[in-house]
Amino acid sequence: MQTINWDAATDETVRNLVHLVQAETVNPPGNEMPAIQVIKSILDQEGFPEGDYTILEAAPGRANLVARLRGDGSQRPLLLTGHVDVVPVERQYWSRDPFGGEVVDGCVWGRGTVDMKGDVARYLQTFLLAYRQKLPLKRDLIFAAIADEEAGFKYGSRFLVEEHRDLIDAEFALNEGGAMTIFLAGVRLYPIQVAEKGVCWMRATTQGRPGHGSMPHEDNAVLHLAQGLERLRRAGHLPVHITPPMKRMLDGMASQMRFPLGTLIGLMRSPRLAGFLLPRLPAEARSLFGAMLTNSVSATMLQAGTKVNVIPSTAHADLDCRLLPGQTMQDAMREIRAITGDKLELEPLITSSGASFSMDTPLYRLLEQATRRMDPQGVVVPMLMPGATDACEYQKAGITVYGFTPGVMPQDFSIAKLAHGHDERLPLSAIRTGLPALWEVVSEFCCASE
Repeated sequence: MQTINWDAATDETVRNLVHLVQAETVNPPGNEMPAIQVIKSILDQEGFPEGDYTILEAAPGRANLVARLRGDGSQRPLLLTGHVDVVPVERQYWSRDPFGGEVVDGCVWGRGTVDMKGDVARYLQTFLLAYRQKLPLKRDLIFAAIADEEAGFKYGSRFLVEEHRDLIDAEFALNEGGAMTIFLAGVRLYPIQVAEKGVCWMRATTQGRPGHGSMPHEDNAVLHLAQGLERLRRAGHLPVHITPPMKRMLDGMASQMRFPLGTLIGLMRSPRLAGFLLPRLPAEARSLFGAMLTNSVSATMLQAGTKVNVIPSTAHADLDCRLLPGQTMQDAMREIRAITGDKLELEPLITSSGASFSMDTPLYRLLEQATRRMDPQGVVVPMLMPGATDACEYQKAGITVYGFTPGVMPQDFSIAKLAHGHDERLPLSAIRTGLPALWEVVSEFCCASE
């Protein structure tokens, strides 16, 4: 194999990411085809054989691209998978064009740089390097750029699993959500995703007596809704559940962190103590740990009334609820109703199961080793991801999925705040440090004999 020029590889990844950001793929409505065409153009310019990649539309414009480098077939494939759809933006709050793909202040700016076009660009670069290096692969290496992760998976991973499973059938997959720096009380933490929460979006509805706005009364649907949401806010969180993946994460953190933080983390393995400690943690740590220890619920959309002088008979709030592995929609509804009372009627809108995968695999051990080499002073632990990814769909196909998108972040740079936030941007340092770690894992795992 030839020596890889990592500066050149980083520059190429940045250029490709810029083009991906400039392809507007906001979901809804989706229209992932412009980003897929960017990737097709890159593969074509590389001279990648057309017969070794395919574009599949689950609906007009809802495009997915799957490409394959063939190994000797002695082991089952590794899948590198990432979505190219992004969430909407509120342009008035951005410092720069959210679809400009500008490189400023050591970062690529734009919607999707963190979630997850930046990861797609790194997976694509790794795939291209494997092609150029003519790796002696023992297992096929599959690259999949997919649609619809941000709105329910129907036109992306679910479509591929249900209708084109042969194209993505693999033993393992790498996806978003792991091995990027989280700063916690002076510690650089690198969580690798081994589990994730399920989605349970629901609608909370309250009923009341309609009337004229000039004649206030207590049976007001809007006030009932506000009171229910205020009770959720005051409660702080739903009941604590220590899942096996979260216990492994807490064990890993407690054993690697110094006193007093390591001791404090260790105490959180008790549901009662975790419930006591959560409200006393700093805000960002409280949000992170609270989401990983409970079925979480956030009010995200409100709707009521048709005219300012009419008291409406109904009011609605859409709730983004996330379920811990092993928890059900009914479990979460019961916990919410115990706090809000029976004024709120709860109706499920979209649900998906959580996912959890074994850490006892050669691939997971490689992920840990590569992350430690990337930052020898960092703390590497398994993670239960608070959000949901396509892992829940790939799990149905028997694929073991880890979240691994490595990179060393600048001090106090918060990925959690920028994903789906204003001024989303990805530091070039994350690409520069993470790309070699990703290459190390993929090249070793796909070329090693069992």
